[in-house]
Amino acid sequence: MNNITTGKAGEKLAIDYLISYGYKILETNRRFSRFCEIDIIALDKSTLVFVEVKTRKNNKFGIPFEAITKTKYEHIKTGLFTYLSENPQYKKYRIDAMGITLEPELKIEHLKNI
Repeated sequence: MNNITTGKAGEKLAIDYLISYGYKILETNRRFSRFCEIDIIALDKSTLVFVEVKTRKNNKFGIPFEAITKTKYEHIKTGLFTYLSENPQYKKYRIDAMGITLEPELKIEHLKNI
């Protein structure tokens, strides 16, 4: 499994997880620039949620959340504000992170409002 395949598998798991908790998925892999792509845009009741998903095969090279750098977070915020300017009907929003580890057993962690 290469990095792209691993990432896509993680995003699919994240989408299924969010749907099981009542989220409505609005968009996936929304690109705002060459530096900014938001993995999942969803609604949690009336709150717009921008979700960054990080997937690892295992924790040999660190946990998934360690891959969300300050620069990555700033790029997410850029996309978030662009999306909000295009969709002014949304007044409440937040950024969530999901860390998924595939081995030795599946582990899904969801951090809200990072």
